[in-house]
Amino acid sequence: MTHDTDEAEKPALDPIAQSILDTLADGSALTVEQMAKVIGEQRRKPKDGPQLWRKYMQAVRQQAMHLGKTGRIEIVHKGEVVEPDNFKGRVHLRLKK
Repeated sequence: MTHDTDEAEKPALDPIAQSILDTLADGSALTVEQMAKVIGEQRRKPKDGPQLWRKYMQAVRQQAMHLGKTGRIEIVHKGEVVEPDNFKGRVHLRLKK
């Protein structure tokens, strides 16, 4: 058995984390709230109410922290990249440049 570090051997990402990466793939930068709304719409069922996105806020924040710590995305506050484990306020998520 070899220990190559190619993509096929990496553990699968959390579905929310994968959605964040997929959504940011076009180069956009979204707030946590905007990201939660995108994910809510992707997962919407006919019976879900208009505030469905709120259900995803905490998961988006947690997965953004994880993706930031592993260097996959940047968390930006007022134009400056901030530490992923210590962000507050309105931040934007973007792929690492």
